[in-house]
Amino acid sequence: MTDVELKSKAVRGAAWGGVSSIVLRMGSLVVGIVLARILTPEQFGVYAVALTVQSILMTVADLGLSADLIRSEEPEKIAPTVATLGMVSGAVTTALAIASSGFVAQVLGSEAAAPAIAVLALTLFLAGVSIVPYAMLLRRFQQRELFWIGVVDFVVSTVVTLLLVFAGFGVMGLAIGRVSAQVVSSALQFVLAKERPRYGLDRERVRPVLAFGLPIATANLLAWGLLNVDNIVLVRIAGATALGYYVLAFNISNWPMSALSQSVRAIALPYFSRTDDASSSLARVTALGWAGALPAGAVLAVVSAPLISVLYGERWLTSAPVLSALGVFGALRVLFDIFNGFLYARGHARPVLWVQIAWLLALVVGMVLATTSFGIVGAAWVHVVVALVVILPMYLIALRRCGVRLGALLRGAVWPTVATVPAFAVAGLAVALIGSALPALLVGGFAAVAVYLAVVWRWGKRELRAMSA
Repeated sequence: MTDVELKSKAVRGAAWGGVSSIVLRMGSLVVGIVLARILTPEQFGVYAVALTVQSILMTVADLGLSADLIRSEEPEKIAPTVATLGMVSGAVTTALAIASSGFVAQVLGSEAAAPAIAVLALTLFLAGVSIVPYAMLLRRFQQRELFWIGVVDFVVSTVVTLLLVFAGFGVMGLAIGRVSAQVVSSALQFVLAKERPRYGLDRERVRPVLAFGLPIATANLLAWGLLNVDNIVLVRIAGATALGYYVLAFNISNWPMSALSQSVRAIALPYFSRTDDASSSLARVTALGWAGALPAGAVLAVVSAPLISVLYGERWLTSAPVLSALGVFGALRVLFDIFNGFLYARGHARPVLWVQIAWLLALVVGMVLATTSFGIVGAAWVHVVVALVVILPMYLIALRRCGVRLGALLRGAVWPTVATVPAFAVAGLAVALIGSALPALLVGGFAAVAVYLAVVWRWGKRELRAMSA
């Protein structure tokens, strides 16, 4: 494959990947709203516990095998070995998860999650069996096929889940829906990748495959810890009901930030890899990223109560103060994604690893202390405090050692920060003065956007022109 063909495939793949992300996220949002109207906060929390356990085991079960197959120069030769290792790993983790589901649920403080953990464990085996076709689809940039697999997965999961939930299955309905969708999507991966199951074990290839994959699996496990350690601490200290409120708020805070982060990750690595002026390029991308993330987080924080009331119902209003904190944290996460992309592009991956380790340790300590004293609201603000006091300084030190001029970085963030203040104030005023949730949400949201754009529009156009020049 020539460089031109490779770039063409990559561009088409990126376009389909973007479409897939938007469509499936919107669908998940709608389904989440429907489920929140049916399920109780406790049921949400119980399912979150089961999903947390599944996430850990899925990270371990993969063993980094898919990544090795994607990058391999001889994918066809190592595929049978990868398929065998994936199937064995999936079978072992599935059996262990089913056998220990009751004990794990008890340790996590939610015994009601045991049946869901056992059912979700079946997805580990299914993922292990289909590891080769999935990796081949990614390797060939077949994002269109992956998009349709995702659509079918979503439809099957949604239909089965809603039917079972309406039939009174509760949390088990969500778990069975997830497994049903995994069965269909795994089969489709084989069909669309045009791969047939091939198993074998080449002893000469086992060691290099595992030598490459295990460090990746370890890094993925660490990244998982950053995303889910709060769930474990919360369910142990505050219980499944409190976790349900917290998870809802966290999911809402991910709406705008995930889209922004995905856009940032798509351009950061190639842009930073080609640029000659490190400080200027980072300052410009950071300024533009901050210009999108900060107002989104600030407005999300101030309209949290009417937003939750309108979409999910008043029984979920306990999530509102949690969402206020997580909106602020989401804005900081976008910054950290930019910094990660820059450090990776400059060949400085080790500082990112140390930041993640410090982040995980600080979160564990902070979560335990804050949740014990202040509940789920305290847990949410721990994210903000750790990000500002520990993580941001560590990133700035790492960037400075890479030759970045921190003054330029900070100056670029000034105008978006200034522009966010009146937008935040207008939204807050609307929420305070308008008693009804829907008008408060609409007026506050639109007014904040209008004020912010009026202040930042010319600056933003200038920065975009400079970046594309």
